[in-house]
Amino acid sequence: MFETMLNLPVEKQIFYAVLGFSWTVYLWEAYLSYRQRRTYRSTTHVPQELGKIMDSDTFEKSRLYQLDKSNFSFWSGLYSETEGTLILLLGGIPFLWNIAGSLTTRFGFTPEHEITQSLVFLTLATLFSALTGLPWSLYNTFVIEEKHGFNQQTLGFFLKDAMKKFVVTQCILLPVTSLLLYIIKIGGDYFFIYAWLFTLAVSLVLVTIYADYIAPLFDKFTPLPEGELKTAIEDMAKSISFPLTKIYVVEGSKRSSHSNAYFYGFFKNKRIVLFDTLLEDYSPLNKAGEPQPEETESDETINESKTKPKNKKQGCNNQEILAVLGHELGHWKLGHTVKNIVISQMNSFLCFSLFAVLIGRKELFVAFGFTNTQPTLIGLMIIFQFIFSPYNELLSFCLTVLSRRFEFQADAFARGMGKASQLYSALIKLNKDNLGFPVADWLFSMWHYSHPPLLERLRALGNVKQD
Repeated sequence: MFETMLNLPVEKQIFYAVLGFSWTVYLWEAYLSYRQRRTYRSTTHVPQELGKIMDSDTFEKSRLYQLDKSNFSFWSGLYSETEGTLILLLGGIPFLWNIAGSLTTRFGFTPEHEITQSLVFLTLATLFSALTGLPWSLYNTFVIEEKHGFNQQTLGFFLKDAMKKFVVTQCILLPVTSLLLYIIKIGGDYFFIYAWLFTLAVSLVLVTIYADYIAPLFDKFTPLPEGELKTAIEDMAKSISFPLTKIYVVEGSKRSSHSNAYFYGFFKNKRIVLFDTLLEDYSPLNKAGEPQPEETESDETINESKTKPKNKKQGCNNQEILAVLGHELGHWKLGHTVKNIVISQMNSFLCFSLFAVLIGRKELFVAFGFTNTQPTLIGLMIIFQFIFSPYNELLSFCLTVLSRRFEFQADAFARGMGKASQLYSALIKLNKDNLGFPVADWLFSMWHYSHPPLLERLRALGNVKQD
């Protein structure tokens, strides 16, 4: 078979190599998922080591939740791989490119207007992706997440949100893509440097404006009220010279009962964002049975989502929230954020440099059905998505390993701040709230988990007495 491959034209060798590697990765992922599903099915009782931190009812709920998610992931992954294979085998990419060309011609654009055709192609491709992914997203939200008590959305809210996301994505994607293509076309021999600098600038701008201008289009952000928690967070930030300017609470409960926290901003303008589901005293999901205030102007958003709480007494107390933030601020203090940005940009520069070497190879375009034209956008897609796929898989695994190391270091930082006991209990609570299954197959977790499994984090924190 290998000799037969070598006798094929080089463009066919490229095509089948890309297709073969894609299925190799899929089968590897399917094997890992099978190992983890076997763990879900066989581990039906709380292990002795977990007996003091997890009750059997929560353990069983988390087991069934993760098993349902894993089964869903198998079928959605199989569909995605099959769809991608059929698109390649049936010439779906050049077909869509020709449709984009026909549309632009109708509006008076000639084939020389490649950037215009590229933007139409990109719009059609993202629309196709959104439509084919919609049934899977609906099933995940309204069957799996609903069944296990996490979904807080109505169908109307979900669809309106999906349309809003699509529009906002196009408003960002199309101008950025058109400028990138223009830079590549006029950049000369050193276009890859200008293209890299442009993408760097775009990523920095997006990180800067996301929480202030983009995220509020989807979720309500309100300043954390004055009080004990806000004062304690500000004092903790000052103690490590974290330049905190604002603290927000985001209304995550209108979508899901999952919880989160993060910080953002550059230089002396850092902000902290807490999901309301993380805060025991603020989460609407803890207010079942309490009399509801009369409807106000802001209730319109709330009424679009489900207000029935599914999991009572969710979230962490103030001391546990401080411990979680101690962990997050540890990422900043230890330079993890800067290191990740540096790694990302080094990778981006390397990829653009290799792209500059490969973009002139006609056989890459012929391999995917472009015999007469070599559009820059198609070149970006072929090289970054297909040709670089082995490198991307290796890089992804290395970053996963690095991420786990950073998580241990951030936990140790919080412990050094005297927050070990509170972080210990917070991790247990968050694991329960999110129905995380604490037992993992070693190979699955090694390949997939960007955060260490719960037991490993608790062991690293030491033998801390719980209240």
